[in-house]
Amino acid sequence: MKKPFLYALGAALYIVIIVFVINSLTSILPGKTIIIPMVLLGLFVLSALVMGFLFLYEPLQLYLENHKKEALSFFAKVVGIFACFVALFIILLFLL
Repeated sequence: MKKPFLYALGAALYIVIIVFVINSLTSILPGKTIIIPMVLLGLFVLSALVMGFLFLYEPLQLYLENHKKEALSFFAKVVGIFACFVALFIILLFLL
């Protein structure tokens, strides 16, 4: 259970770090420019790659090693734990 938790925690921390960086940069950046949408689209693609790695790498390895039940279980655990982090973010949204 330790590894799925670490992958989900990594995904949650990645989101927190990105939000803090964007929040910090909004006060520094000047008005709207063409660069901002390019940065955000690049960040979206980078985030998709990072999340894809965190959620799919280990289950795909297990699946290819013919451990199909373990692969599905690992993936479900990572998604379930990450869903708990998202629920925590929602609770914090209403509390703060």
